[in-house]
Amino acid sequence: MPKISKRGTLMPNSPIRKLVPLAEEAIRRGKNVLRLNIGQPDIPTSDKAIAAIRNLDAKVLEYSHSAGMESLRRKLVEYYKRHNINVNYEDILITTGGSEAITITLLTCLNANDEILVPEPFYANYYSFATSTDVNVVAITSHIEDGFILPPISEFEKKITEKTRGIIICNPNNPTGHVYSRKELEQIRDLVLKYDLFLLSDEVYREFVYDDEEFISIMQLEGMDQHAILIDSLSKRYSATGLRTGALITKNKYLRDTALKFCQARLSPPYVGQIAGEAAIDSSKEYMNGVFDEYLARRNYIVYALNQIPGVFCTKPKGAFYIMAKLPVDDAEKFAMWMLSDFEYKGNTIMLAPGAGFYTEGGLGKQEVRIAYVINQDKLKIAMECLAEGLKNYPGRLPEKEMVIMNNHVEK
Repeated sequence: MPKISKRGTLMPNSPIRKLVPLAEEAIRRGKNVLRLNIGQPDIPTSDKAIAAIRNLDAKVLEYSHSAGMESLRRKLVEYYKRHNINVNYEDILITTGGSEAITITLLTCLNANDEILVPEPFYANYYSFATSTDVNVVAITSHIEDGFILPPISEFEKKITEKTRGIIICNPNNPTGHVYSRKELEQIRDLVLKYDLFLLSDEVYREFVYDDEEFISIMQLEGMDQHAILIDSLSKRYSATGLRTGALITKNKYLRDTALKFCQARLSPPYVGQIAGEAAIDSSKEYMNGVFDEYLARRNYIVYALNQIPGVFCTKPKGAFYIMAKLPVDDAEKFAMWMLSDFEYKGNTIMLAPGAGFYTEGGLGKQEVRIAYVINQDKLKIAMECLAEGLKNYPGRLPEKEMVIMNNHVEK
């Protein structure tokens, strides 16, 4: 039997999707599974995008330019200008989702066995993208106890070697919801310039920043024109994950011209996704404000509800629509599996993303879960009731003495 590649063997399973078979089996047995594991919003897609698809009058769904339709890129320039990000349409390459933008960036900027630094916990697919491009991820750990703020920049500097080529951040952060301050970003900027690195910033959640927190893009930082790569996607802000339309944005012409060769190799980004995406950029203020207000209300509810459950701890995320919570359990992955296979409350159960999958270091995140508050508040209420009842009955719940120790550690 022929052997598969080493790369394929090393490619990790998605911690976000790995429990899907258990969820499917639970549904077959008649349970209602409330999905908190994945960032798939239930909010209606922008009507502008839907109308553009319905009204599409093309006779042929043809290849677009490998860099993406010029009209979409020009429309994005207008969008970014409203967010105080000044770029030209030539700085933008349209990609098949933000995922392809990251993969092409890694292929363009790093050689096999080069290293990229990333604060953890981080979006689990970063590890998959790195594995598929033979890049090594080097993690610097942030902590739930302090709200996942940026680790001391000295911790990043300790990890820099002759193989280090870049840093990747997600702002606002998936999975933690942390929004990086100007001070944090300037510390990263200074490190990037000191060691002549690339900085990738995944900013797909910029529309969802709460509590009057300031959002700063890396494109707004001085001195970064040759170092900064902005990763974006239309999926989240217009609730259109199926469009698969993203962007790689940089003012570094040589980097951009090199990345374009990879874009040409995959021919073009999705034609229909670009048509709908361009229309979505004109979504009304009423639509965008309504989406924001809904996520804010969900955030406020879930933070309150989680911290009312004995032994559960979370801080208040400032952005995106995710929250990391620490549970009084021996192993959050075992708990998540048990909730699907052995538990139901009034016919309902929940699907969670185990926290360990967002870390590289063994043992980290073992008691944590990521929750995506992408279902409406009525369903969130049922989900939190399920979680509270499940924790009461879970065989691996921590003894009260250990819970006290954990909570004391959290409050420091």
